[in-house]
Amino acid sequence: MVVGQRLQAQYSNDVINYVNTYKALAMTEMQRSGIPAAIILAQGIHESQAGTSELVLSSNNHFGIKCKDDWKGPAVYHDDDSRQECFRSYSRPEDSYRDHSDFLRGSSRYADLFKYSPDDYEDWAYGLKKAGYATNIHYPQILIKLIHDYNLQQYTLIAMGRMRPEEEIVLRAPGSGSPVASGVVPATNPGGGIVGNGTPGGADSPALVQYPEGEFTINNTRVIFAKAGVSLLSIANQYELPLGRLLEFNDLKEEDVLVKDQLLFLQRKRRTGATSFHIVRQGETLYDICQSEGLRYEDLIRMNQGGMNGGQPANGGQPAAGEKVWLKLKETTK
Repeated sequence: MVVGQRLQAQYSNDVINYVNTYKALAMTEMQRSGIPAAIILAQGIHESQAGTSELVLSSNNHFGIKCKDDWKGPAVYHDDDSRQECFRSYSRPEDSYRDHSDFLRGSSRYADLFKYSPDDYEDWAYGLKKAGYATNIHYPQILIKLIHDYNLQQYTLIAMGRMRPEEEIVLRAPGSGSPVASGVVPATNPGGGIVGNGTPGGADSPALVQYPEGEFTINNTRVIFAKAGVSLLSIANQYELPLGRLLEFNDLKEEDVLVKDQLLFLQRKRRTGATSFHIVRQGETLYDICQSEGLRYEDLIRMNQGGMNGGQPANGGQPAAGEKVWLKLKETTK
């Protein structure tokens, strides 16, 4: 595999354009093959240098798949682990995506991957490395970071029918002056929600997230994004809610105005998350996770009794950046 190159800049026009160009193809391949769309896109971004590598430009080979003995199709030669190695060549990107799916699906070497939940991109990323897909020891972390930074998980959820296509947050190029999606405004929130363009995110820094104006849904629950300083009573009146209910739905005490930008739920949050787990970002609290995932605080605590590595949520402690917080009971996610 061509895995020696690292993306030189995050949130680049090339990566955003790549995601918007190939997201539909990745979702189609997920529905056909069972490989998570987030993993397909992350691999495509990394292996092809977001569609700019010499191999892609010469052969439409987005995943660095080498010829091997059983390949009878067109080929190109490219320096990788050795000089002038044989790589598969395709007439269209669609053919590369399909062959990548068939390559993983048809090999006993990768059979264990398909035992993982399709929404568990972390297991898939580490499983690919374990199966020998890449020689780069950091390959899983590279894929996971790309998925975090560019919110690629949303395409897995859409392909699975767990998120409506109209809920997608479409990335726009930094500095383009365009909104991330129709009616969407940027908001800084370390809650790990929907990642858009802006400052680097991932587990080591807060993410710049994008939320629509007005009412939308998270985890099938009505919600809005409100700015610091707004009157909570005015929001309650606008959405025809008793103020006490608005405070209860969002685990807030008696407050007149919001003290920070945050999500405000207009109905009671769910008892389980839309996905199996959440990866904690730097500075993110358990409250932030509950709000970004649309999950009740007491249920988050219940599902993580005994602590999450260094954190002890049952005792009010906070998890560390990069840790996995369960949003569904572990036994139900196998």
